[in-house]
Amino acid sequence: LENFETKTRSTVSVREGQGVVLLCGPPPHHGGLSYAWIFNNNTLYVQEDSRRFVSQQTGNLYIAKVEPSDVGNYTCVVTNSKAEQSVQGPPTPLILRSDGVMGEYEPKIEVRFPETTYAAKGSSVKLECFALGNPVPSISWKRSDGTSLMRKIKLDKTKGILEIPDVQQEDEGSYECIAGNIRGRNIARGQLFVYALLEWDKKIQNAFLSLYDSLFWECKAKGKPSPSYSWLKNGQPLMSEERIQIENGTLIITLLNMSDSGLYQCVAENKYDTIYASAELRVIAAAPDFSKNPVKKMSIVQVGGEVTIGCKPSASPRAAVKWKKGSEVLHQNKRVSLLEDGSLTLYNITKSDAGVYTCIATNQFGVARNSGNLVVKERTVITLPPSNMDVTVGESIVLPCQVSHDPSVDVVFTWSFNGNIIDFKRGIQHFERIGGESVGDLMIRNIQLHHSGKYVCIVQTTIDSQSATGHIIVRGPPGPPEDVEVGPISSTTALLSWKSGIDNNSPVQFYNIQTRTPFSVGWQAVSTVPEVLNGRTHTATVVDLSPWVEYEFRVVASNSVGIGEPSRSALLKTKAAIPVVAPTNIRGGGGSRSELVITWEPVPEELQNGDGFGYIIMFRPLGSTTWTKAAVASVEASRYVYRNESITPLSPFEVKVGVYNNEGEGTLSSISIVYSGEDEPQIAPAGTSVQSISAAEVEVSWKAIAWNRHTGRVLGYEVLYWTDDPKESTAGKVRVKGNVTAKNITGLKANTVYFATVRAYNTAGTGPSSTPVNVTTKKSPPSQPPANIAWKLTNSKICLNWEHVKTMENESEVLGYKILYRQNRQSKTHVLETNNTSAELLVPFEEDYLIEIRTVSDSGDGSSSEEIRIPKISS
Repeated sequence: LENFETKTRSTVSVREGQGVVLLCGPPPHHGGLSYAWIFNNNTLYVQEDSRRFVSQQTGNLYIAKVEPSDVGNYTCVVTNSKAEQSVQGPPTPLILRSDGVMGEYEPKIEVRFPETTYAAKGSSVKLECFALGNPVPSISWKRSDGTSLMRKIKLDKTKGILEIPDVQQEDEGSYECIAGNIRGRNIARGQLFVYALLEWDKKIQNAFLSLYDSLFWECKAKGKPSPSYSWLKNGQPLMSEERIQIENGTLIITLLNMSDSGLYQCVAENKYDTIYASAELRVIAAAPDFSKNPVKKMSIVQVGGEVTIGCKPSASPRAAVKWKKGSEVLHQNKRVSLLEDGSLTLYNITKSDAGVYTCIATNQFGVARNSGNLVVKERTVITLPPSNMDVTVGESIVLPCQVSHDPSVDVVFTWSFNGNIIDFKRGIQHFERIGGESVGDLMIRNIQLHHSGKYVCIVQTTIDSQSATGHIIVRGPPGPPEDVEVGPISSTTALLSWKSGIDNNSPVQFYNIQTRTPFSVGWQAVSTVPEVLNGRTHTATVVDLSPWVEYEFRVVASNSVGIGEPSRSALLKTKAAIPVVAPTNIRGGGGSRSELVITWEPVPEELQNGDGFGYIIMFRPLGSTTWTKAAVASVEASRYVYRNESITPLSPFEVKVGVYNNEGEGTLSSISIVYSGEDEPQIAPAGTSVQSISAAEVEVSWKAIAWNRHTGRVLGYEVLYWTDDPKESTAGKVRVKGNVTAKNITGLKANTVYFATVRAYNTAGTGPSSTPVNVTTKKSPPSQPPANIAWKLTNSKICLNWEHVKTMENESEVLGYKILYRQNRQSKTHVLETNNTSAELLVPFEEDYLIEIRTVSDSGDGSSSEEIRIPKISS
């Protein structure tokens, strides 16, 4: 890229509103250029927009409509991107004329793309278009044939450059640039033609051929327009003649001679491109030679088979071939075939065919020989093939596969199952290969349904392969029945239908229907009509159902092998009906005076038979003929209270409790006798007394009350006890049932004054309390255990002594001592009491003894000493 001339450029004078073109005039250069303009020596380039455009074809700056702000100096900047070099031209001044403003005028297209543009397929094309005008014209593009512009097409921000990247055949056509404003519009048109550069579809390859052979070469290229073809040999044009045929990219040379060797080129060309494909032809003349392709040194074949021994020496021209076995020349017959390519094939091999075979190859340049040995082996025969078997799931079976074979070859056994090889090395469950050298039996342990199928034993040696097939049918319990459907439904019956599932190779003998409800535990058998469902039955009516209950049904099939998996369950809800089960355990009594309390065991939800369930209560005084009837509208109710001031205490009533729902009233229970409420006892117990038993226990006693209906029934007595706090609300309480007249109270504080009173009770409550009595609990038992215990053994006697225990002021006096002793391995403890501080124990010493000593006082036993272990006497 050279520099601009330094010559000063003339001032350009235009009216405001007029369009103007500022010429760049780039200097001499090589390679592509890009253009930009600088305004007033600013470092920023002129920004292109709808009013200003820089052509990348000419470098000129176009201003569609000049404004006062455009006045100044403009400098063209030219850049060679490959050389990374830029040069600036001399500035061009732009000024406004003083003779007025330019009026509006229609667009004038100043930048036009060529009428004809050629573009290579895959290249990028840019079409330029820009117009001057007032107002500033708008630029738009379209295809002349109305085809929409491709999405890949790009427009710059001035819309003056239409770029088509990666041009394809569908981009070919006529394009229009439309420049318009309110004064009119103008159109620039141009045609885009797309051509394809040539590329090879098929090239020629090097050929090494024998003398007198024929050469066939073909080359093909694709491009637009389609290419023509010519051929060169060693850089010189090749023409058709007697032995040489050239036609549309093919070259045929017959009866090759040495002079045909050389470098050949296929030339494909059109008006845009020329490409070459080169290959070498080498014509070879040589005597027969087995060095690169000798006869196979050893061929092994089994008796009765066939074998082909190849004989393909290199030779130019091709050699004539004959075969010998030993010294005998072989001729074509029904067991011997001499093939066109020189190979020898022997059929129906016998042991006598073993030996050395020699191939003799001859042409005008010489003779060559090469030999190979034929070894004949006995055929491999499967003597005991696998058999077809019919088995039951869970059994273990053996599929036999035994062979006879030539003793000099090894045998490999392979098994396949339904076309897939069984890999015994992976430790596949169920399958195991058993047997010796000539036995390849297959054991299948715990056979399953999916093991039904085709089993193939494949026997392979280095010379042959044999196979035998056996089929196994595994019978198992049937699969689940399908498509279980329910309907119609009544309150106690439902019709079920189903379809047979897989019988697993054993016909279905029976079907069973099972059900469960939200109230049952697990699945249960149901009653059906017909009662027995044989394997041909696919519908049945389930009977004896409960009304208004959600049932889940499933069907189970069974055959001679066993019971199968159940079907998917089907849901239903039986229709409502009048309840038929009456409440049980009708009882009552208690309550307040003038009340009749009736209780019963609620009917379970599954027996309520419908919505709106409740209870009917009927009662009458014993001996009366008139029933009083009441209803309780609650499914959870278990108690009814009838209140009437005329009811006398403990009056007997006959009571029945029934059920109802929205369908009607159901069954009533049998009659039960229930008594009305009673008064609290009216009399306080007499003769109450209390005595201390120990530091933590006292005994309260009283006289029984002789009661009648007027004084209130007595069911038992309640004892209240407390310390010197006079508030009975803090008192402890303990009850006794029946006619008991004494009660021991435990867990009390030692050496403490307790008050006690007694009152009778019944279902109505408690009666008046007796006059309080008091007692002081005894002092605490001694807290110190016996100390300084000493022992010695004499014969079969243990002598013990210890110190007397002194008690504290708040503890009971020591009255004596207890010695507790037992053998080490026994749980039974013996007790010896004494008033002394010594004791003797007569015991057999068969093992160790464990002994402890504790104090005895009138308030109970005191603390025990630590346990003493006395070892047994050695024998």
